[in-house]
Amino acid sequence: MGTQKPRILPWLRTLLDQRRLEGVAWLDESRTRFRIPWKHGLRQDAQQEDFGIFQAWAEASGAYTPGKDKPDLPTWKRNFRSALNRKEGLRLAEDQSKDPHDPHKVYEFVNPGAGDFAELDTSPDTNSGYSISDTQEDTLDELMSDMALDPFPDGGPSSLPVVPEQVPPFLLSPTLDTPAPCPDLQPPGNPLRQLLVPQDEWEFEVTAFYRGRQVFQQTAFCPGGLRLVASDADPTLPGQPIILPDPGVSLTDKGVLVYVRRVLSCLGGGLALWRAGQRLCAQRLGHCHTYWALGEELLPDSGHGPTGEVPKDKEGDVFDLRPFVSELIAFIGESRHSPRYTLWFCIGEPWPQDQPWTKKLVMVKVVPTCLRTLLEMARLGGASSLENTVDLHISNSYPFSLTSDQYKACLQDLIEDMDFWVPGEI
Repeated sequence: MGTQKPRILPWLRTLLDQRRLEGVAWLDESRTRFRIPWKHGLRQDAQQEDFGIFQAWAEASGAYTPGKDKPDLPTWKRNFRSALNRKEGLRLAEDQSKDPHDPHKVYEFVNPGAGDFAELDTSPDTNSGYSISDTQEDTLDELMSDMALDPFPDGGPSSLPVVPEQVPPFLLSPTLDTPAPCPDLQPPGNPLRQLLVPQDEWEFEVTAFYRGRQVFQQTAFCPGGLRLVASDADPTLPGQPIILPDPGVSLTDKGVLVYVRRVLSCLGGGLALWRAGQRLCAQRLGHCHTYWALGEELLPDSGHGPTGEVPKDKEGDVFDLRPFVSELIAFIGESRHSPRYTLWFCIGEPWPQDQPWTKKLVMVKVVPTCLRTLLEMARLGGASSLENTVDLHISNSYPFSLTSDQYKACLQDLIEDMDFWVPGEI
Protein backbone atom coordinates (compact mmCIF):
# COMPACT_ATOMS: atom_id res chain seq x y z
CA MET A 1 0.00 0.00 0.00
CA GLY A 2 1.09 3.55 -0.60
CA THR A 3 2.07 5.62 2.41
CA GLN A 4 -0.28 8.53 3.03
CA LYS A 5 1.43 11.82 3.54
CA PRO A 6 0.16 15.40 3.56
CA ARG A 7 0.53 17.64 0.56
CA ILE A 8 3.26 20.12 1.24
CA LEU A 9 1.40 23.41 0.66
CA PRO A 10 -1.49 22.80 3.10
CA TRP A 11 1.00 21.32 5.55
CA LEU A 12 3.20 24.39 5.19
CA ARG A 13 0.30 26.81 5.73
CA THR A 14 -0.61 25.02 8.94
CA LEU A 15 2.99 25.14 10.14
CA LEU A 16 3.19 28.87 9.40
CA ASP A 17 -0.08 29.57 11.19
CA GLN A 18 1.09 27.67 14.26
CA ARG A 19 4.42 29.59 14.40
CA ARG A 20 6.18 26.49 15.73
CA LEU A 21 9.62 26.91 14.14
CA GLU A 22 12.08 29.72 14.66
CA GLY A 23 12.50 31.88 11.57
CA VAL A 24 9.59 30.27 9.69
CA ALA A 25 6.91 32.94 9.51
CA TRP A 26 4.41 34.89 7.41
CA LEU A 27 5.66 38.25 6.19
CA ASP A 28 2.34 39.90 5.36
CA GLU A 29 -1.17 40.06 6.77
CA SER A 30 -2.66 38.48 3.65
CA ARG A 31 -0.58 35.36 4.32
CA THR A 32 0.86 35.12 0.82
CA ARG A 33 4.57 35.70 1.52
CA PHE A 34 6.63 33.77 4.01
CA ARG A 35 10.25 33.22 4.93
CA ILE A 36 12.24 30.06 5.62
CA PRO A 37 15.73 29.95 7.22
CA TRP A 38 18.22 28.65 4.64
CA LYS A 39 21.58 28.42 6.35
CA HIS A 40 24.34 26.50 4.63
CA GLY A 41 25.25 23.31 6.48
CA LEU A 42 28.99 24.02 6.21
CA ARG A 43 28.80 27.26 8.18
CA GLN A 44 30.49 26.92 11.54
CA ASP A 45 27.57 28.64 13.28
CA ALA A 46 25.04 26.16 11.84
CA GLN A 47 22.80 24.57 14.47
CA GLN A 48 20.33 21.72 14.12
CA GLU A 49 17.51 24.20 14.79
CA ASP A 50 18.42 25.89 11.50
CA PHE A 51 17.15 22.80 9.71
CA GLY A 52 13.95 22.36 11.73
CA ILE A 53 11.54 22.79 8.84
CA PHE A 54 13.44 20.32 6.70
CA GLN A 55 13.26 17.71 9.46
CA ALA A 56 9.60 18.52 10.07
CA TRP A 57 8.74 17.78 6.43
CA ALA A 58 10.86 14.62 6.49
CA GLU A 59 8.84 13.39 9.47
CA ALA A 60 5.48 14.46 8.02
CA SER A 61 6.21 12.79 4.67
CA GLY A 62 7.37 9.59 6.33
CA ALA A 63 10.97 9.89 5.20
CA TYR A 64 12.34 10.08 8.72
CA THR A 65 11.33 8.56 12.06
CA PRO A 66 13.22 9.93 15.09
CA GLY A 67 14.96 7.20 17.03
CA LYS A 68 14.69 4.79 14.12
CA ASP A 69 16.31 6.46 11.12
CA LYS A 70 19.69 8.14 10.92
CA PRO A 71 19.44 11.95 10.54
CA ASP A 72 20.19 12.97 6.95
CA LEU A 73 20.16 16.76 6.70
CA PRO A 74 21.18 17.09 3.03
CA THR A 75 18.40 14.73 1.94
CA TRP A 76 15.84 16.51 4.09
CA LYS A 77 16.81 19.89 2.63
CA ARG A 78 16.96 18.60 -0.92
CA ASN A 79 13.54 16.93 -0.77
CA PHE A 80 11.92 19.96 0.84
CA ARG A 81 13.34 22.33 -1.81
CA SER A 82 12.38 20.02 -4.63
CA ALA A 83 8.84 19.60 -3.31
CA LEU A 84 8.40 23.38 -3.27
CA ASN A 85 9.97 23.84 -6.70
CA ARG A 86 7.39 21.54 -8.28
CA LYS A 87 4.39 23.55 -7.09
CA GLU A 88 2.93 25.90 -9.70
CA GLY A 89 1.08 27.91 -7.06
CA LEU A 90 4.32 28.92 -5.36
CA ARG A 91 7.33 30.92 -6.48
CA LEU A 92 10.67 31.90 -5.01
CA ALA A 93 10.37 35.66 -4.45
CA GLU A 94 13.77 36.38 -2.85
CA ASP A 95 16.89 34.32 -2.38
CA GLN A 96 18.82 35.67 0.60
CA SER A 97 20.54 32.37 1.36
CA LYS A 98 23.96 34.05 1.03
CA ASP A 99 23.15 36.75 3.61
CA PRO A 100 25.96 36.51 6.21
CA HIS A 101 23.68 37.44 9.14
CA ASP A 102 20.29 36.01 8.21
CA PRO A 103 20.39 33.45 5.37
CA HIS A 104 16.83 32.77 4.27
CA LYS A 105 14.50 32.47 1.30
CA VAL A 106 11.19 34.21 0.74
CA TYR A 107 8.43 32.33 -1.07
CA GLU A 108 5.12 33.66 -2.31
CA PHE A 109 1.79 32.02 -3.09
CA VAL A 110 0.78 33.19 -6.57
CA ASN A 111 -2.66 31.54 -6.76
CA PRO A 112 -5.38 32.66 -4.32
CA GLY A 113 -6.15 29.85 -1.93
CA ALA A 114 -3.18 27.75 -3.01
CA GLY A 115 -2.49 25.18 -0.35
CA ASP A 116 -5.81 25.67 1.51
CA PHE A 117 -6.95 22.08 1.13
CA ALA A 118 -5.26 19.65 3.45
CA GLU A 119 -5.37 16.68 1.13
CA LEU A 120 -3.33 13.53 1.60
CA ASP A 121 -0.81 12.31 -0.93
CA THR A 122 -1.53 8.63 -1.59
CA SER A 123 1.09 8.08 -4.23
CA PRO A 124 3.06 4.83 -3.89
CA ASP A 125 6.04 5.10 -1.62
CA THR A 126 8.93 2.80 -2.35
CA ASN A 127 11.93 4.30 -0.62
CA SER A 128 11.63 4.70 3.14
CA GLY A 129 8.74 7.11 2.97
CA TYR A 130 9.62 9.25 -0.01
CA SER A 131 9.81 8.71 -3.71
CA ILE A 132 12.98 9.15 -5.72
CA SER A 133 10.80 10.77 -8.39
CA ASP A 134 10.14 13.62 -5.95
CA THR A 135 13.30 15.32 -7.20
CA GLN A 136 15.71 15.40 -10.10
CA GLU A 137 18.46 16.29 -7.67
CA ASP A 138 18.73 13.05 -5.70
CA THR A 139 22.49 12.83 -6.28
CA LEU A 140 23.27 16.51 -5.89
CA ASP A 141 23.74 17.56 -2.30
CA GLU A 142 25.38 14.93 -0.18
CA LEU A 143 27.32 17.88 1.21
CA MET A 144 26.64 17.12 4.84
CA SER A 145 26.54 13.34 4.66
CA ASP A 146 29.78 13.08 6.62
CA MET A 147 28.54 15.23 9.50
CA ALA A 148 27.69 13.27 12.66
CA LEU A 149 24.52 14.93 13.93
CA ASP A 150 22.22 13.91 16.73
CA PRO A 151 18.42 14.11 16.52
CA PHE A 152 16.62 17.20 17.74
CA PRO A 153 16.07 17.41 21.49
CA ASP A 154 12.74 16.09 22.81
CA GLY A 155 12.12 14.08 19.71
CA GLY A 156 11.55 16.63 17.01
CA PRO A 157 11.12 20.16 15.71
CA SER A 158 8.01 20.78 17.82
CA SER A 159 10.27 21.67 20.75
CA LEU A 160 11.95 24.54 18.92
CA PRO A 161 11.37 28.19 19.92
CA VAL A 162 8.31 30.04 18.68
CA VAL A 163 8.72 32.79 16.08
CA PRO A 164 7.84 36.28 17.36
CA GLU A 165 4.73 37.99 15.97
CA GLN A 166 6.76 40.54 14.05
CA VAL A 167 9.67 38.99 12.18
CA PRO A 168 12.65 41.36 12.21
CA PRO A 169 14.59 42.05 9.01
CA PHE A 170 17.35 39.84 10.39
CA LEU A 171 17.54 37.28 13.17
CA LEU A 172 19.15 38.70 16.29
CA SER A 173 21.67 37.23 18.66
CA PRO A 174 20.01 35.85 21.82
CA THR A 175 21.91 38.37 23.97
CA LEU A 176 22.53 41.35 21.69
CA ASP A 177 20.47 43.78 19.69
CA THR A 178 22.88 43.49 16.80
CA PRO A 179 23.20 40.70 14.23
CA ALA A 180 25.07 37.68 15.52
CA PRO A 181 28.56 37.36 14.02
CA CYS A 182 29.28 34.50 11.66
CA PRO A 183 32.90 33.51 12.23
CA ASP A 184 35.01 31.72 9.66
CA LEU A 185 32.47 31.69 6.88
CA GLN A 186 33.34 30.30 3.49
CA PRO A 187 34.82 32.89 1.11
CA PRO A 188 32.31 35.65 0.22
CA GLY A 189 30.38 34.79 -2.88
CA ASN A 190 30.75 31.72 -4.99
CA PRO A 191 33.65 31.90 -7.47
CA LEU A 192 32.05 29.14 -9.55
CA ARG A 193 29.09 31.43 -10.24
CA GLN A 194 31.19 33.08 -12.94
CA LEU A 195 30.39 30.07 -15.10
CA LEU A 196 26.90 31.55 -15.57
CA VAL A 197 27.77 35.22 -16.09
CA PRO A 198 26.70 36.07 -19.67
CA GLN A 199 29.42 38.71 -20.12
CA ASP A 200 32.23 36.36 -19.07
CA GLU A 201 33.54 34.24 -21.92
CA TRP A 202 34.75 30.69 -21.49
CA GLU A 203 38.13 29.71 -22.88
CA PHE A 204 38.13 26.93 -25.49
CA GLU A 205 40.96 24.66 -26.54
CA VAL A 206 40.43 23.58 -30.17
CA THR A 207 42.41 20.66 -31.64
CA ALA A 208 42.06 19.42 -35.23
CA PHE A 209 43.00 15.99 -36.59
CA TYR A 210 43.34 14.94 -40.24
CA ARG A 211 43.18 11.13 -40.52
CA GLY A 212 44.09 10.87 -36.84
CA ARG A 213 47.13 13.17 -37.05
CA GLN A 214 47.03 16.30 -34.92
CA VAL A 215 47.56 19.23 -37.24
CA PHE A 216 46.34 22.18 -35.21
CA GLN A 217 45.70 23.40 -31.67
CA GLN A 218 44.61 26.82 -30.47
CA THR A 219 43.35 28.11 -27.13
CA ALA A 220 41.32 31.30 -27.13
CA PHE A 221 38.53 33.30 -25.54
CA CYS A 222 35.84 33.66 -28.16
CA PRO A 223 33.40 36.56 -27.64
CA GLY A 224 30.13 35.55 -29.23
CA GLY A 225 31.36 31.99 -29.68
CA LEU A 226 33.67 30.42 -32.24
CA ARG A 227 33.38 29.27 -35.86
CA LEU A 228 35.47 26.50 -37.38
CA VAL A 229 36.29 27.62 -40.92
CA ALA A 230 38.73 26.65 -43.65
CA SER A 231 39.63 30.10 -44.97
CA ASP A 232 39.20 33.78 -44.22
CA ALA A 233 35.86 34.11 -42.50
CA ASP A 234 32.83 36.06 -43.55
CA PRO A 235 32.99 39.15 -41.28
CA THR A 236 29.20 39.45 -41.30
CA LEU A 237 28.78 36.15 -39.41
CA PRO A 238 28.97 36.06 -35.60
CA GLY A 239 31.68 34.29 -33.65
CA GLN A 240 35.46 34.31 -33.71
CA PRO A 241 36.81 32.36 -36.69
CA ILE A 242 39.13 29.44 -35.93
CA ILE A 243 40.83 28.69 -39.24
CA LEU A 244 41.69 25.03 -39.81
CA PRO A 245 45.03 24.59 -41.63
CA ASP A 246 45.49 23.52 -45.22
CA PRO A 247 46.22 19.76 -45.24
CA GLY A 248 49.09 20.19 -47.68
CA VAL A 249 51.31 21.29 -44.82
CA SER A 250 51.01 18.02 -42.87
CA LEU A 251 49.69 15.28 -45.20
CA THR A 252 51.77 13.44 -47.79
CA ASP A 253 49.15 11.00 -49.11
CA LYS A 254 47.82 12.81 -52.18
CA GLY A 255 44.56 10.90 -52.20
CA VAL A 256 43.81 11.76 -48.58
CA LEU A 257 44.92 15.33 -49.24
CA VAL A 258 42.31 15.76 -51.97
CA TYR A 259 39.47 14.41 -49.82
CA VAL A 260 40.37 16.51 -46.78
CA ARG A 261 40.45 19.64 -48.92
CA ARG A 262 37.04 18.73 -50.34
CA VAL A 263 35.60 18.43 -46.82
CA LEU A 264 37.09 21.74 -45.76
CA SER A 265 35.79 23.51 -48.86
CA CYS A 266 32.25 22.53 -47.85
CA LEU A 267 32.50 24.14 -44.43
CA GLY A 268 31.25 27.39 -45.96
CA GLY A 269 30.28 29.77 -43.15
CA GLY A 270 31.70 27.28 -40.70
CA LEU A 271 30.68 25.22 -37.72
CA ALA A 272 29.49 27.62 -35.01
CA LEU A 273 29.74 26.90 -31.28
CA TRP A 274 28.68 29.35 -28.59
CA ARG A 275 27.55 29.56 -24.97
CA ALA A 276 23.99 30.38 -23.96
CA GLY A 277 23.88 30.56 -20.17
CA GLN A 278 24.60 27.09 -18.82
CA ARG A 279 24.37 25.47 -22.28
CA LEU A 280 26.69 25.18 -25.26
CA CYS A 281 24.96 25.34 -28.64
CA ALA A 282 26.15 24.46 -32.14
CA GLN A 283 24.96 25.04 -35.71
CA ARG A 284 26.50 24.33 -39.09
CA LEU A 285 26.54 27.22 -41.53
CA GLY A 286 27.80 25.27 -44.53
CA HIS A 287 27.00 22.08 -46.48
CA CYS A 288 29.13 19.67 -44.45
CA HIS A 289 27.08 17.30 -42.31
CA THR A 290 28.66 17.20 -38.87
CA TYR A 291 28.14 14.68 -36.08
CA TRP A 292 29.09 15.23 -32.47
CA ALA A 293 29.51 13.39 -29.17
CA LEU A 294 30.81 13.93 -25.67
CA GLY A 295 33.93 11.87 -25.13
CA GLU A 296 37.17 11.63 -23.24
CA GLU A 297 39.94 14.12 -23.88
CA LEU A 298 42.23 11.47 -25.33
CA LEU A 299 39.75 9.89 -27.73
CA PRO A 300 36.11 10.07 -28.80
CA ASP A 301 33.66 7.34 -27.83
CA SER A 302 33.67 5.50 -31.15
CA GLY A 303 32.16 2.35 -29.64
CA HIS A 304 28.73 3.98 -29.75
CA GLY A 305 26.88 6.15 -32.19
CA PRO A 306 27.08 9.95 -32.11
CA THR A 307 25.16 11.92 -29.55
CA GLY A 308 23.59 13.81 -32.44
CA GLU A 309 24.02 15.70 -35.68
CA VAL A 310 24.67 19.42 -35.64
CA PRO A 311 21.58 21.05 -37.18
CA LYS A 312 21.82 23.44 -40.12
CA ASP A 313 18.72 25.61 -39.87
CA LYS A 314 18.56 26.03 -36.11
CA GLU A 315 20.73 25.87 -33.02
CA GLY A 316 21.17 22.60 -31.19
CA ASP A 317 22.29 21.94 -27.63
CA VAL A 318 25.55 20.01 -27.34
CA PHE A 319 26.33 20.51 -23.65
CA ASP A 320 24.50 21.38 -20.43
CA LEU A 321 26.44 22.49 -17.37
CA ARG A 322 23.85 21.25 -14.88
CA PRO A 323 24.24 17.48 -15.48
CA PHE A 324 28.00 17.97 -15.57
CA VAL A 325 28.00 19.60 -12.11
CA SER A 326 25.64 16.96 -10.68
CA GLU A 327 27.87 14.18 -12.02
CA LEU A 328 30.89 16.03 -10.63
CA ILE A 329 29.32 16.06 -7.16
CA ALA A 330 28.61 12.33 -7.48
CA PHE A 331 32.22 11.80 -8.60
CA ILE A 332 33.48 13.60 -5.49
CA GLY A 333 31.23 11.24 -3.54
CA GLU A 334 33.32 8.36 -4.90
CA SER A 335 31.35 7.61 -8.05
CA ARG A 336 33.51 5.60 -10.44
CA HIS A 337 32.65 7.67 -13.49
CA SER A 338 33.96 11.18 -14.01
CA PRO A 339 31.75 13.59 -15.98
CA ARG A 340 32.53 14.19 -19.63
CA TYR A 341 33.09 17.66 -21.01
CA THR A 342 35.06 17.17 -24.27
CA LEU A 343 33.15 17.80 -27.50
CA TRP A 344 34.21 15.79 -30.54
CA PHE A 345 33.01 16.73 -34.03
CA CYS A 346 33.25 14.49 -37.10
CA ILE A 347 33.02 16.76 -40.14
CA GLY A 348 31.84 15.65 -43.57
CA GLU A 349 31.51 11.93 -42.74
CA PRO A 350 29.36 9.65 -40.58
CA TRP A 351 30.44 9.17 -36.99
CA PRO A 352 33.24 6.56 -36.62
CA GLN A 353 31.02 3.98 -34.96
CA ASP A 354 32.77 0.65 -34.32
CA GLN A 355 35.80 1.71 -36.35
CA PRO A 356 39.01 3.62 -35.57
CA TRP A 357 38.32 7.34 -35.39
CA THR A 358 41.79 7.90 -36.84
CA LYS A 359 40.42 6.80 -40.24
CA LYS A 360 38.15 9.84 -40.44
CA LEU A 361 39.28 12.72 -42.62
CA VAL A 362 38.51 15.63 -40.27
CA MET A 363 37.90 15.34 -36.52
CA VAL A 364 37.86 18.37 -34.22
CA LYS A 365 38.06 18.31 -30.43
CA VAL A 366 36.81 21.27 -28.37
CA VAL A 367 37.58 21.47 -24.63
CA PRO A 368 36.06 24.17 -22.40
CA THR A 369 39.12 24.61 -20.19
CA CYS A 370 37.06 25.75 -17.19
CA LEU A 371 35.39 22.33 -17.07
CA ARG A 372 38.76 20.58 -17.21
CA THR A 373 39.82 22.68 -14.22
CA LEU A 374 36.67 21.74 -12.27
CA LEU A 375 37.37 18.04 -12.77
CA GLU A 376 41.04 18.46 -11.79
CA MET A 377 39.91 20.15 -8.57
CA ALA A 378 37.56 17.23 -7.85
CA ARG A 379 40.35 14.71 -8.41
CA LEU A 380 42.87 16.55 -6.25
CA GLY A 381 40.55 17.48 -3.37
CA GLY A 382 39.95 21.18 -4.01
CA ALA A 383 41.95 24.16 -5.15
CA SER A 384 44.07 24.01 -1.99
CA SER A 385 45.88 21.09 -3.62
CA LEU A 386 46.60 23.05 -6.80
CA GLU A 387 49.42 25.25 -5.49
CA ASN A 388 46.95 27.15 -3.28
CA THR A 389 45.03 28.95 -6.03
CA VAL A 390 43.28 28.04 -9.25
CA ASP A 391 41.96 29.97 -12.25
CA LEU A 392 38.79 28.95 -14.07
CA HIS A 393 40.05 30.26 -17.43
CA ILE A 394 37.09 32.57 -17.85
CA SER A 395 37.42 36.16 -18.98
CA ASN A 396 37.42 38.51 -15.96
CA SER A 397 37.99 35.56 -13.62
CA TYR A 398 40.29 35.79 -10.64
CA PRO A 399 42.38 33.14 -8.82
CA PHE A 400 40.75 31.59 -5.78
CA SER A 401 41.37 28.87 -3.24
CA LEU A 402 38.81 26.49 -1.74
CA THR A 403 39.07 23.57 0.62
CA SER A 404 37.47 20.32 -0.47
CA ASP A 405 34.37 20.96 1.65
CA GLN A 406 34.05 24.53 0.36
CA TYR A 407 34.39 23.26 -3.20
CA LYS A 408 31.53 20.81 -2.75
CA ALA A 409 29.44 23.55 -1.14
CA CYS A 410 30.08 25.92 -4.06
CA LEU A 411 29.12 23.22 -6.56
CA GLN A 412 25.85 22.65 -4.71
CA ASP A 413 25.17 26.39 -4.61
CA LEU A 414 25.82 26.50 -8.35
CA ILE A 415 23.12 23.86 -8.85
CA GLU A 416 20.68 26.03 -6.92
CA ASP A 417 21.66 29.07 -9.00
CA MET A 418 20.90 27.13 -12.17
CA ASP A 419 17.52 26.03 -10.76
CA PHE A 420 16.41 29.66 -10.69
CA TRP A 421 18.66 31.10 -13.40
CA VAL A 422 17.07 33.66 -15.70
CA PRO A 423 19.17 34.99 -18.64
CA GLY A 424 20.55 38.39 -17.82
CA GLU A 425 20.03 38.18 -14.06
CA ILE A 426 23.29 36.54 -13.00
